[in-house]
Amino acid sequence: MTDVAPLVAVRVWDLPIRVFHWTLTLAVVALVVTGKVGGNAMEWHFRCGYGVFALLLWRLLWGFSGSRWTRFASFPVRPSALARQLREDTSHAGHSPSGALSVFALLAALCAQVAAGLLSWDDIVQIGGPLNRHVSEAAASRALWFHKAVGQWLVIGLVLLHVSAVLFYLLARRLDLIRPMWHGDKRLADASLAAVDDAAMRWRALALFALSAAAVAVVVSLG
Repeated sequence: MTDVAPLVAVRVWDLPIRVFHWTLTLAVVALVVTGKVGGNAMEWHFRCGYGVFALLLWRLLWGFSGSRWTRFASFPVRPSALARQLREDTSHAGHSPSGALSVFALLAALCAQVAAGLLSWDDIVQIGGPLNRHVSEAAASRALWFHKAVGQWLVIGLVLLHVSAVLFYLLARRLDLIRPMWHGDKRLADASLAAVDDAAMRWRALALFALSAAAVAVVVSLG
């Protein structure tokens, strides 16, 4: 009989990435709601947009300097890895291949949406992003079209797809992906797969977010 290693709680998601995940979730919901309400709510729409901008900058930095499973280098995005996941339903300490692709798709869509919002200008309500004065009127109009007609629906669609995948794994495969993103631990057989999540890591994350927020403030001030 082959011995099976017991499963133990292993830290996979560091605190900074968990805070990022849930903060971004709330910010995106707030963006959709304030964008649909319009009117005075647009002031909060812009504030939430700047917040998402800072979060995205931080995530890009964290993708190269964060803990083990948050770095982009650990994302198994090779076609062979995706095919193996779909065929064999293999387990993963960090992101699965489909999960990694989902992260990249959401980050790309949100970056495009933020960029379009910064450049857009709406002649009807006389409101727009802080950078619209640095592009032509036609470019600002195209940015607004993308922001309203393409970008928001792309983001909403990807979010719904992400939620559906999480529910599928929870209900069909009895794999809970929600709680690990809340408390940071997964039950794995190999404790050596643990990610660093100490005070130094958290202070570094805070410093990077301060840098990201400062960069956003500079960009906004250009308008």
